[in-house]
Amino acid sequence: MSHSTYENPLTTRYASAEMARLWSDETKFRTWRRLWIALAEAEAELGLPIKPAQIAELKAHAEDIDFEAAAAHERRLRHDVMAHVHTYGDACPSAAGIIHLGATSCYVTDNTDLLLMRDGLTLVRQRLLAVIDRLARFAVAQRDLACLGWTHLQPAQPTTVGKRATLWAYDLVLDLNEIEHRLTELKARGVKGTTGTQASFLALFDGDHKKVRRLEDRVAEKIGFAATYAVTGQTYSRKVDVQVLDALSGIAGSAHKAATDLRLLQSRMEIEEPFGEKQIGSSAMAYKRNPMRSERICSLARFAMALPQVAAQTLATQWMERTLDDSAARRLTLPQAFLAIDAILVLYQNVVDGIVVYPKVIARHLHDMLPFMATENVLMDAVRAGGDRQELHEQIRIHSQAAARRVKEDGAANDLMERLAADPAFAKVDLTTPLDPQSFVGRAPQQVDEFIEEVIEPIRKRYAAEKELAAEVRV
Repeated sequence: MSHSTYENPLTTRYASAEMARLWSDETKFRTWRRLWIALAEAEAELGLPIKPAQIAELKAHAEDIDFEAAAAHERRLRHDVMAHVHTYGDACPSAAGIIHLGATSCYVTDNTDLLLMRDGLTLVRQRLLAVIDRLARFAVAQRDLACLGWTHLQPAQPTTVGKRATLWAYDLVLDLNEIEHRLTELKARGVKGTTGTQASFLALFDGDHKKVRRLEDRVAEKIGFAATYAVTGQTYSRKVDVQVLDALSGIAGSAHKAATDLRLLQSRMEIEEPFGEKQIGSSAMAYKRNPMRSERICSLARFAMALPQVAAQTLATQWMERTLDDSAARRLTLPQAFLAIDAILVLYQNVVDGIVVYPKVIARHLHDMLPFMATENVLMDAVRAGGDRQELHEQIRIHSQAAARRVKEDGAANDLMERLAADPAFAKVDLTTPLDPQSFVGRAPQQVDEFIEEVIEPIRKRYAAEKELAAEVRV
């Protein structure tokens, strides 16, 4: 690593080696050569005078890229694709004349981006599956642990820790659906020529339209796509970039929501992200156990959620068949969106793998608020005993406010149940039985079971053979 120039922290600090390698120059330029080989093979198969020895020479030098020579060519030519055409031609003198035959730059650049996005989405899918699986296991383990629910960031009807985890997991399941859809919809740009009309290829094949169409199909098949986009200008529609980045942004939003929940819960000492034995939470306050991983998820997520805006503006400003003002922006947004999401999911899995729950703290917080939570049941019981619902509601409101004032202003215990027991309006309601938290969580435990059975297990079966990636947090 160089320490004298700026390095992108997504590759040096946050994202995995797999994702960083995918978006590397080496992968990109080797893919260009793979595309040039596929084009030459398809053209030869359809009758163009390209010799087997020329193709063999191209294959022999598909991996050994002279990056210094390519840089020298680009300084001279001011054109990255032609720099690599010349570099490849230098290594393959007998095939130099047939490299890039009939193609425009976007043949290699756009098809490569589509291949990288496809592989990137596959890596993202693998990471999503791992996090979903971990959250599901956590939900099962905590299915019965009653805790305060929260609406408006105010204590609300109890739920369970496991049920809350299913909310985090289900967001990611919806994201998985989007990633699967984008993978299904991705196609090759194919061989479309300089303005998408395939005029150069029609000339090469002496006006034979059928051969040009077969060329398109063969090249797509050789690079692993079942189909090509129906029409393009010089580039495939930048709408595709928007759709892909939107799907990635959805993951960022889901992760940000869950990480924020964890940060709030850690502030209440109910749930805590993993903390290393030698980890320092604060350079000044030695006692601190800051949720730095969850905070990093939120930070990276904000960055990732902003990138689709750049893609949308790029789409909107592609005049006619294309303009080159998409290039610099896409060099930044496409790789960094994937790297950021990869980093987020690595962190997310790491957090869930080591998450710590403190049931006694959760129980104490719930106990302090449970009398308020019980008032809905008390109201129903009093109505069943013959009371007027509206009058009873008003009495509960008055007593609740008084009890809350005592808790807030005096720091005293919550005496709401005692107040209600002393009110004749509730004389027929049994208020002597200790409040059982489990009686207030509704179907939360059963909802966890149903979620696992109906949503998670089909995903696990569908991807039973999927290889899990390592999730190492580097810093």
